[in-house]
Amino acid sequence: MPVRILIAEDQQLVRQGLAALLRTEDVEIVGEAEDGNAVVEMAKVLKPDIVLMDLSMPVLDGVEATRRIKRAMPSARVLILTVANCEHRVAEAMAAGADGYALKKLGHGELMSAINAVVGGGSYLGPGLSPELVRDYLNGADARGASLTAREREVLRLIAQGLKNREISDSLGIAIKTVETHRTKIMQKLDLHNSAELAAYAIRRGLID
Repeated sequence: MPVRILIAEDQQLVRQGLAALLRTEDVEIVGEAEDGNAVVEMAKVLKPDIVLMDLSMPVLDGVEATRRIKRAMPSARVLILTVANCEHRVAEAMAAGADGYALKKLGHGELMSAINAVVGGGSYLGPGLSPELVRDYLNGADARGASLTAREREVLRLIAQGLKNREISDSLGIAIKTVETHRTKIMQKLDLHNSAELAAYAIRRGLID
């Protein structure tokens, strides 16, 4: 049976070129998505063997799309295919559940090796990316999370559930200014910069279902 592949890439030319390249192999392109939300919904319906996931996409980025696919279908295989060559992005993707991380500059043969490794139940990390540095980054994130107070964790959980400052204030019986202070301290401690990143962190660390 050919490997069934779903491609997620917002640039049409790149997406079509990748599909054309892969069709020279024993694979079946079951779908192409141009934004993160679309690939999540398509993956649920098409159930591909593997999703080739770009990181920079509209609506949802590749990390959040990966996380949602993995939550809906834990057995789904996801290979990140991107130009972002840094341990920070690798760590985010792997923490979200990605099974591999490859760079777009890799050759045809190496891409097929990455796909086969991931589909076969293994993992893949492209040349030049250090597993040790990725592990160190993730360990650092755990250490930062440990510095949160019990109240800060509670506020973080509510932020991740989509509550606004006023709703958090009412829920916890504290002033809005206090909520804002907690939010600022949480972002500083975790080195995160917006509500989406806070929500992603909370999901990753099991603070919400």
